[in-house]
Amino acid sequence: MAEKNIQIKIGKGSGTESPIEVPWNGIRIGEECSGAEIMMRALYQENVKTIFGYPGGAIMPVFDALYTYTQKKDPWFDFVLVRHEQAAAHSAEGYARVSGNVGVAIVTSGPGATNTLTGVADAMMDSTPIVVVAGQVGVAALGTDAFQEVDLVGVAQPISKWSYQIRRPEDVAWAVSRAFYIARSGRPGPVVLDFTRSAQTGKCKWEPSKVDFVRSYHPYPKLNLDAVRAAADIINNAKKPLALVGQGVELGGAQEELKAFLEKGNIPAGRTLLGLSALPTDHPLDIGMLGMHGNYAPNVKEQECDVLIAIGMRFSDRVTGRLDTYAKQAKIIHLDIDPTEIDKNVKTDVAILADCKESLPALTELIQSHDHSEWIESFKPLQQKEIDQVIEPSIHPSDGPLLMGEVVNAVAEATHGEAILVNDVGENQMFSARYFKYKRNRSIVTSGGAGTMGFGLPAAIGATFGAPDRTVCMFSGDGGFQMSIQELGTIMEQHAPVKMIILNNNYLGNVRQWQDLMYNHRRSFTRMLNPRYEDIARGYNIPYDVVIDRKDLKTKIEAMLHTDGPYLLEAAVKEDENIQPMTPPGKSIDEMQLHLDI
Repeated sequence: MAEKNIQIKIGKGSGTESPIEVPWNGIRIGEECSGAEIMMRALYQENVKTIFGYPGGAIMPVFDALYTYTQKKDPWFDFVLVRHEQAAAHSAEGYARVSGNVGVAIVTSGPGATNTLTGVADAMMDSTPIVVVAGQVGVAALGTDAFQEVDLVGVAQPISKWSYQIRRPEDVAWAVSRAFYIARSGRPGPVVLDFTRSAQTGKCKWEPSKVDFVRSYHPYPKLNLDAVRAAADIINNAKKPLALVGQGVELGGAQEELKAFLEKGNIPAGRTLLGLSALPTDHPLDIGMLGMHGNYAPNVKEQECDVLIAIGMRFSDRVTGRLDTYAKQAKIIHLDIDPTEIDKNVKTDVAILADCKESLPALTELIQSHDHSEWIESFKPLQQKEIDQVIEPSIHPSDGPLLMGEVVNAVAEATHGEAILVNDVGENQMFSARYFKYKRNRSIVTSGGAGTMGFGLPAAIGATFGAPDRTVCMFSGDGGFQMSIQELGTIMEQHAPVKMIILNNNYLGNVRQWQDLMYNHRRSFTRMLNPRYEDIARGYNIPYDVVIDRKDLKTKIEAMLHTDGPYLLEAAVKEDENIQPMTPPGKSIDEMQLHLDI
């Protein structure tokens, strides 16, 4: 689709009664349009290129307008017809995460709208900018329990940045502009627009709208230089500083600023699950992944550092373990754009409220160059211990069935750290996040805070549209894959080049592991009877192969990567493999176990 360069003049020209022309194929400001038509123009104004969705009765006027702008010689939009509305939201998330743009989903009312809410909640937890436009019954029918009527605004309000019902065509342009401004500004997140049928079909004179201010909403806190100076003073006096890097660095486009800060201060850094690609895997100051199933060294060292610098991350329970024992010896510095995250779980000594793009350079300017080589060297025995006891046996086993880590590592090596990792939730998520390699920014798409099974497949579809020049590798377990298996239809129709790797262990593996650990091996309904994925792939005309023997692994991965378009590779992996190391629930992070005795 042709690139858009939109230059809009708001209002009428001096001394003329005729509408002002804008560069949209003769479309004129001030002409009478339906609300549905105005929606198309408003989305175009926001530089929307790709829309995911599913039609239905209450949104049909919008889809009728959409038809015009997808069928013309120079179409405004690519529309991706998903097979389930939840997938529309997740696809919009995948698109947003890799592109940095706002993802868009359009669905109908009632169940169509409520089906998206899991994706909305997921986007809220993971700070992903999406706009969901949902149909709604006409204004006259509101509150009558009309067919497929749901109070979407009420339901969506707690799990979105903003939810709003459009009742008049006059409000469409303003509402869309406001929605995109809120979704992409500050800490990004989802916005839900409930679009009544009356507003879709009603007509008014079209005037473009541009919202760049909302009263009482302050997305970009003013940088407090006193706080920066206080933080720099603490860092300059630190003997054992440790940085915790989160997705906020990616969202702020502050990857280079992060490297400059770490390198000047010679500060080792651990990365959260969502922040894994904010710092290249091979960077000399990277010391691995934080969290319950992260790397051994950063978890132990969080309990030894004297200064902990949290950058664009939230102190979730998966990172902190027991709060009453977490980093009590350290002074805490927290850089974040969202004031609600400050002191939410971990009490800070200094908080720097600002976009990382702004706060990191300011802090870098004031910190001194230090030699923390002795402190950095102290990580290496712990790292080596994990390599010897966990990593090497996981990625280079000598015998037995295939292991998840070995499959992930083989794909990572074959893609040379250049691919985008999309994963589902469960053991496959932790293995793939741990053993994939990241050289480029925005290279991991995963469900963090919500932990949404079924996320992987539709998010990967969205990622192929958001970054069409990159290879997208999607890892899923057999459980998560079957939660959104219908999206193979979307992949077939769009020829979306998703490289799908099913780590098939015939179990809901993560739940099974917890059952073994905490419930005396009482595996209550976690074993899965799987279909023949070969037959399913054939039905969708998607190339398929299965790998059982590790001697075939490299060859079959290369075949997958060299096949144009989508590919499904099933890996028959060990049934009762555990994700290790692990910080058991209720334990301090320095009580992380390299091996689980279960």
